[in-house]
Amino acid sequence: MNSLIGTYECKADTKGRLMLPAALKKQLTSSLQEGFVLKRAVFQPCLELYPMTEWNRLMDKVNKLNRFKKKNNDFIRLFTAGVKIIEVDNNGRLLIPKDLQGFAGITKEVVMASAVNILEIWDKDRYEDAITSATQDFADLAEEVMGQDDDNDGLS
Repeated sequence: MNSLIGTYECKADTKGRLMLPAALKKQLTSSLQEGFVLKRAVFQPCLELYPMTEWNRLMDKVNKLNRFKKKNNDFIRLFTAGVKIIEVDNNGRLLIPKDLQGFAGITKEVVMASAVNILEIWDKDRYEDAITSATQDFADLAEEVMGQDDDNDGLS
């Protein structure tokens, strides 16, 4: 799968359904038939939507953990807590289950943001707060994460 691109604002209806933005739906065409997995994010108060192929790839890594080590077993339990299989309906909507809506604080205004090969689904206010607070330290973070590889290829 190619990297997903874009940040999209949408509205959740009273049942927690989101209309998948057309530009995003086009990027996910190959994944629509297979479905998706929706889970709580580990580090942020948002949800992560995995195309099934990406979820299976991640589960292959998780499955290699030794379950006779307590920390691995605890990690697996917490990582997969609340995981749901999600399908996009014929009208292009996906339903966010109530428990996951509560975790992410999703009521009406929603942001769907690409995160390389998955989508993050945020309450709009929480997303804006997270972006604003992270912006202050982004230069340092970018240098720490991406500035380590000096391969002297002449590119800046």
